[in-house]
Amino acid sequence: MSILATKPIDQIKAEAAEHGLKRVLGPVNLVSLGIGAIIGTGIFVLTGQAAAANAGPAIVISMVLAGVASALAGLCYAEFASTVPIAGSAYTYGYATLGEFVAWIIGWDLILEYALGAATVAVGWSGYVVSFLHDFGITFPAALSAAPGTQVVLPDGAVATAVFNLPAVLITTLVTILLVIGIQESASVNSAIVIVKVAVVLLVIATGAMFVNTANWQPFIPPNAGRFGQFGWSGIMRGAGVIFFAYIGFDAVSTAAQEARNPQRDMPIGILGSLVVCTILYILVSGVMVGLVPYTQLGVAAPMAVAIDAARARATGTSMEGLIALMPYIVKLGAIAGLSSVMVVMMLGQPRVFMSMGRDGLLPSWASKIHPKFRTPYVTTIITGVAVAIAAGFTPIRILGELVSIGTLLAFVIVSIGIIVLRRKRPDLHRPFKTPLVPLVPALSAVVALALMASLPRETWERLVIWMVVGIVLYFAYGYKHSVLRHGSAIGATVRR
Repeated sequence: MSILATKPIDQIKAEAAEHGLKRVLGPVNLVSLGIGAIIGTGIFVLTGQAAAANAGPAIVISMVLAGVASALAGLCYAEFASTVPIAGSAYTYGYATLGEFVAWIIGWDLILEYALGAATVAVGWSGYVVSFLHDFGITFPAALSAAPGTQVVLPDGAVATAVFNLPAVLITTLVTILLVIGIQESASVNSAIVIVKVAVVLLVIATGAMFVNTANWQPFIPPNAGRFGQFGWSGIMRGAGVIFFAYIGFDAVSTAAQEARNPQRDMPIGILGSLVVCTILYILVSGVMVGLVPYTQLGVAAPMAVAIDAARARATGTSMEGLIALMPYIVKLGAIAGLSSVMVVMMLGQPRVFMSMGRDGLLPSWASKIHPKFRTPYVTTIITGVAVAIAAGFTPIRILGELVSIGTLLAFVIVSIGIIVLRRKRPDLHRPFKTPLVPLVPALSAVVALALMASLPRETWERLVIWMVVGIVLYFAYGYKHSVLRHGSAIGATVRR
């Protein structure tokens, strides 16, 4: 049997019915999961940096373009999630359309997006928490606040070398415990956090808008500086490429398909609804930021803080002075809340991918175990938690972030191609939601993702190749020999080629 043999969708659905997760999530939960995964460091960091280096005030247009690019991939995910509402996300979609070997590649690749994505966020969470504690006079030991070898600047200006990122490990442990306890509890906590961070973002928009200096919006599209990507329309496009990564996370909604009450209807709502909400918030925040200060001042690690400081200066002597003075603390609190919910969704997604791979025999059978009381994939959740804690505790954020980006984009490419393939192979399949203008939309989605992958550093590509080689070796050493599809299964005897 070919390593590209596909798994019949009817068989996938039948097997999923035998391994019951709790179907407790409604459309509001799913939209919250999407928002929880998307709004993180992007809205607090990338917006200002892309404005300063690439687009100027026209970062607003970059936001729109990035939102459209994300929506292309979102439409493809929405069709698959409604047609094949199974926990494995892109892994399962690949198995149904492009074959077992490609499915394994996606599943292995998704570790970069979900597990290392959670580790990246844990490191960012650690930084905000240490800074927030310092605001209240609590100094966290520098040696325990970052990855080994990282130079940490102390409050007195001295420099210390870190050996371990303790806060990142602690938040990873707490999220792991929450996810083992149950999906409903995890979704409820995520929804509460989402309310907090969206409220903070709306507060920044509302208060900042009162002190916007419209002169900062001129010229709206700064003239090109002589190089591609430095302002002008090429800068707007480059800015969209940078900002695109602020939208990553909506696809994690699809990993909860097996726990949705009505996945055929609610999965597209969760994926596309969260994208719409976040796009609107991103556009408004970016417009306010470049209106508060000249865009040239936003190329710093905390551009939101620079914008808030400008608003505070203009609020002196007004009735808003007290509220604006509290905004730096509120913004940090919102960032901490935002990053927490991103971790919840990312670490929710990874174990469910492992679980699907375990059912198919590509991983050992323990990977598909469901807790008898909590009805969660507890074994893979714990394993994911341990792996994320190790990565977060010992790996610099830059390396983690680049691997997450290239891993996510590769998944987008394969899912987009899968839509075209499945439309041709199974035109008769019931599709509660259909991606419009096929093959144009999925083809554009794949091209955009490939273009963004091409913009990443060579070192990131080298790490991806090494990671994939390791994955291929593991597939032929274990998955190829133990594949349920390859050796037959109790459910369904037909294999589509």
